Amino acid sequence: MAIAEFSWDVSKKRFAFPGIGVTGAKLSDEVLIGNARWFIIFRWAVVVVLLLFQIFALIASDTLTKIGITHQQGWPIAITAVLCISNIIYIYALDFRRQTKYNSPSINIWAQIIIDLLCLSVVVHYVGSTATPAPFFYVLHIALSCIFFSTVESLIVTALVCAMYAIVLIIENPLLFLAPQSMLPDSGAPVVTPLKVNILLWMFTLNVLFVIVWYVVSRLAIVVRTHEHHLLDAYEQISRAQVEKDRYAVLMTHQLKAPLDAIRSKINLIKGNYCGEISPEIKDVLVKIDNRASGMAGLILDVLKLERLKAAARDTDNLECVNIETVIRKCIDKLNPIANSRHINIQASTVDFAVECIPNQLEILFENIISNAVAYSYDGASVEIVSSVNKQSSSAVVTVIDHGIGIGDKDLPHIFDEYFYTPRAALHNRTSSGIGLSIVKTVAENNKLHIKVSSEQNVGTAFSVIFQRVKNESVPEKDTQQPSSLIARPVNPQVESLESGKSGGQLASTH
Repeated sequence: MAIAEFSWDVSKKRFAFPGIGVTGAKLSDEVLIGNARWFIIFRWAVVVVLLLFQIFALIASDTLTKIGITHQQGWPIAITAVLCISNIIYIYALDFRRQTKYNSPSINIWAQIIIDLLCLSVVVHYVGSTATPAPFFYVLHIALSCIFFSTVESLIVTALVCAMYAIVLIIENPLLFLAPQSMLPDSGAPVVTPLKVNILLWMFTLNVLFVIVWYVVSRLAIVVRTHEHHLLDAYEQISRAQVEKDRYAVLMTHQLKAPLDAIRSKINLIKGNYCGEISPEIKDVLVKIDNRASGMAGLILDVLKLERLKAAARDTDNLECVNIETVIRKCIDKLNPIANSRHINIQASTVDFAVECIPNQLEILFENIISNAVAYSYDGASVEIVSSVNKQSSSAVVTVIDHGIGIGDKDLPHIFDEYFYTPRAALHNRTSSGIGLSIVKTVAENNKLHIKVSSEQNVGTAFSVIFQRVKNESVPEKDTQQPSSLIARPVNPQVESLESGKSGGQLASTH
């Protein structure tokens, strides 16, 4: 049995660096806010590490002394307190204060980097500035500044790192840069000691390393942003081409619709003997022509419906609350005549809940899914519709299950592609336009829905529509009358086996 999950993000901000040019400019405020939050999470992890270090220092302080780490009681606690208070201030500035000239994401990140560098310098001083690899943690801040800021700003951070590390070395060796007392009598001490040489060499080497890291990462950041800019341009060109294609499709369908309707009306006149008697052979030919024309008319209507749904995605403010049970009842009422003609029983056992959606689009979604379930079921089979609500997560699932031809493993990932259908599906349903599930996909995009499909060939398919934010309370219906034929009936026991993954059911092609 094949299982696949589908979700679509229609957000226009598909790239990590929106609006970045090729000049190395800093990121947008939206991305900076995300990076600032990532910094905050990382800092909490550092706080945990410092607390664990403090505990280990209390237990095995002699071991730390042997490996060259100078432990003075209390400095990890002090650094931990500073980082915790800083994190709280950063969160308050991001979430509870309005953005101003002096409270921008860029200033927030700058404050984080400066406080972190000061805290890291204290850690380097106590852990060991030359005896341990602690100074190499400065490289992390240089790399992040190259990613977050412009080239000049990241160079300023690199200069701060070099200055702070030099200050740490001076504090640890206060006589390092003092002039020798050559005027004192009997001064036999050498002017330059090996210790001074080693410290100066260590400082020079690390500072050169910091500058090299800045240069390499800043160049890479500019290259990445340049490619990001090109990708954004390419995406915009593709979007414009897609819009033009859609406009052309709408124009062509409109141009085809009028003459096709005229042809069908003339065929109906001839079939109704309004133009004189016709032979059975001619009538049989006319019936075949009318069937083909009917399929073409359905394709035209599906194309127009698909384009209207795509246009509706631009108006996300026009939302209303609807009852799922009402939507499903309407779909069943509309599709019952088609199902009855093939002796297919549509059974519904649903829990009512309300969701916010673009008006009428959920009805289009379920109508296409249920009609596909009917079209690709075997004659005399059944189609079950079940639902469940998770009150804790405020989510719900509506599943449409059929017992039909199913979908092949290799075809399942492509079922939502426009004009896609398999030869098996075409043989089972010759009127398929290949657009039905594309319409379902567009509705799911517009309303931020997820769809899970499980299927097994010659057994059936289960389409599960997942709603993330639902309301348990039903909204008042405009028309309170409910057709008696749509009262929920018991669900076939095979539904349980489908839901548990033992079988599945809905088609390998679009409607």
